[in-house]
Amino acid sequence: MKVLYFAWLRAKAGLGEEEVAPPAGVADVGALVDWLKGRSAGLADAFADMTLVRVAVNQDYVGLDHPVKAGDEVAFFPPVTGG
Repeated sequence: MKVLYFAWLRAKAGLGEEEVAPPAGVADVGALVDWLKGRSAGLADAFADMTLVRVAVNQDYVGLDHPVKAGDEVAFFPPVTGG
């Protein structure tokens, strides 16, 4: 699974992207976030307030209950505004 971090999430995580192989119990975005938080203090800080984080799986916006599987691309980024 490819995980991408954008903007301030990238800065807090200390990396822009990584390939991960979560354990079998990680079946949705929420479980993935919980697992990622346990991998480093930077990731725990990045995901401390999920109301400030948006998620896309395979380039589609999704919620925390969206399923994830091996081979997916999961992107985390702050809310986007435009004018």
